[in-house]
Amino acid sequence: MNRASKSGATQGRVHEAIISLLAGAAGLFAAYLAWHGTDYYILPLTERPFHPQHLELRPAGSTGIRLGFTAAAMFAGLFLYPLRKRIKPMQRIGKTRHWLNYHVLLGLTVPVIVTFHSSLKLRGLAGMAYWIMIAIVISGIVGRYLYSQIPRSVSAAELSLRELQEQTEALSRQLHAQEIFSQDELAEMLELPSSEKAAAMSLVRALLTMAILDIRRPWRVAALRRRVVSANERWTTLGGLRHTGHEDLERIIDAAHAQSWLTAKVLFLHRAGEVFHLWHVIHRPFSYSLVVLIAAHITMVLLMGYF
Repeated sequence: MNRASKSGATQGRVHEAIISLLAGAAGLFAAYLAWHGTDYYILPLTERPFHPQHLELRPAGSTGIRLGFTAAAMFAGLFLYPLRKRIKPMQRIGKTRHWLNYHVLLGLTVPVIVTFHSSLKLRGLAGMAYWIMIAIVISGIVGRYLYSQIPRSVSAAELSLRELQEQTEALSRQLHAQEIFSQDELAEMLELPSSEKAAAMSLVRALLTMAILDIRRPWRVAALRRRVVSANERWTTLGGLRHTGHEDLERIIDAAHAQSWLTAKVLFLHRAGEVFHLWHVIHRPFSYSLVVLIAAHITMVLLMGYF
């Protein structure tokens, strides 16, 4: 491994650690808010004004208003990722997939904070903005999944179909040369729809098929492991879901997993691109409409003197 690849691997591990820490901190903060305000949030709206935490936890309360402006600031941070794709100086900062991970983390955290800011009062203009936000989050999760369906190189540039096919053929040769599994055993792992069936699928069915294949793949990998490990190792590997200590076995299983993953991506590459383009058409208008609603909501809060 050369110095550049080692540096990239180190940066990747550091980034994953930072994302994990931020996600954990966000989860702990949400858990604290839920624990701190449980007695208040479970009350009917008509009884909340008489609760001792009402002046703190209501949307315009001391904590509620801070949560609202925190959510607004984090929502503004979501637009750094699309701005980076349009502003060349920003493109030299970090890696695209790292920016996307921060974008996803913010996108998942903002709705949680907004939920506590609203104290579960989801009516009127604020309620409309809230449900549009939830729709954006759901579409964002779908978009992140679609992004993962388009293989990229280390530089995040999309790989060509020819490059993908070359990688697939190299993995296929490696699997044919191994002697641990028979070709029939590997065939079950690598089973996929034909290219004709994939091309004839509707966009929705293609998306569902891609998801089913990705969900099913770890279980097929586990089934491969169970064919060769001992009874005791079946327990220590959680039925084959975890890696064993056998390097030769894991090398072949990793190759089979990569072969299955790459072949599926090649098979649905065109359909994934079509769905991804359609997703952009849907996701952007929702995002822009939410910006307008949030701006209107904040303006009303300021004009009414809540802050």
